[in-house]
Amino acid sequence: MNPRIVRNILFLLFALPGVAFASWVSRTPVIRDTLHVSTAEMGIIIFGLAAGSLLGLLSAGNVISRIGGRSVILGSALLIVIGFVIVGLGTAFSLTSIVFVGLVIFGGGYGTAEVALNVEGSAVENQLNKTLLPAFHGSFSLGTLVGAVIGSGAAALHIPVVIHFGAMAAMIATVILYLYRYLPHDTGKEKVISTYKVISTYKVGSNIKVQLAVWKERRILLIGIIVLGMAFAEGAANDWLPLTMVDGYGVDSLTGSYMYGLFVAAMTIGRFTGGFILDKYGRVPVLKGSAVLAAVGITLVIWGQHDLLAGLGILLWGLGASLGFPVGLSAAGDDPHGAAIRVGAVATIGYIAFLVGPPGLGLLGEQVGLLHALIVVLIGVMVAGLISGAAQPVGMKEKK
Repeated sequence: MNPRIVRNILFLLFALPGVAFASWVSRTPVIRDTLHVSTAEMGIIIFGLAAGSLLGLLSAGNVISRIGGRSVILGSALLIVIGFVIVGLGTAFSLTSIVFVGLVIFGGGYGTAEVALNVEGSAVENQLNKTLLPAFHGSFSLGTLVGAVIGSGAAALHIPVVIHFGAMAAMIATVILYLYRYLPHDTGKEKVISTYKVISTYKVGSNIKVQLAVWKERRILLIGIIVLGMAFAEGAANDWLPLTMVDGYGVDSLTGSYMYGLFVAAMTIGRFTGGFILDKYGRVPVLKGSAVLAAVGITLVIWGQHDLLAGLGILLWGLGASLGFPVGLSAAGDDPHGAAIRVGAVATIGYIAFLVGPPGLGLLGEQVGLLHALIVVLIGVMVAGLISGAAQPVGMKEKK
């Protein structure tokens, strides 16, 4: 299979989960009102999405190593489609339990797709000897923008959720059924998994040691900490930045939304330009520079004392946080032997930071204020920068 064709297809496939996720988020107010549930009860329903995502993330690596990334991408897309339809039907009939089940299925497909797509992306990077994962994640960001626009339009036109989600499910199914055949047959599929030091080997799927072995690798643990710090910085902004600006700087909610839009724009720009910068300067220097940018940006947000300085900080924060997650996944997939398990492990750490970190930040913010709670995010970014040397390519000298 021509890796350039696979690269082009992956740009589109990376966008699909973003479109799906943003479509769901954009209709949550309508779904809550239709189900006649409180905000707290809606939080419990949304937990189905988080639970399904974690199940998908934790199981994806082992499944990919058994049947290959292409089959997993197809299966995960079908789970997203089925979940979408079930959520739509549950909303139409005001059945909370059905919506919850649909979200678990949707989340399982979403989490599994994230690992499988990153395994495919890492493989294409190695074949073309070119940094691509940041741009792939940029496509995901563009997908979220498209999904949000479609969802907002559907809400403005009062299109029923079941029709909106049904149409999105049909679109995703059509695209994936047409494109998946062009992906390689056996990316990530292997008979044995070995550590970088080739101390011992494990038969894929033979027992629990397969899943636990990767956590014994010091390099993967350090890469996981890098991703943890940077993904936490991204997730904290996604969940709390508008409210932080409103509470901390006294701006109105519209200005807070604009500030968040600035962060998203900076993230997208950073990811689409990151490949060129990484290829020119090397992975470790760029990660260190990214951590410095993010740290300076968060510092300006916390102690800037003026909304214009905070806006500059948000721009630097977004640029700095944009590359940590995709570069960490790229580093985890350096060795094609066991890449699926390693990428899955690092992706799990990253998504735990997305799912668990921000709610914890909210609890802390309740006690000390959201601005001061961001000090925890600042510490995480600084730690990521200090240990960024762990991401140096395996068996290669990093560019200086």
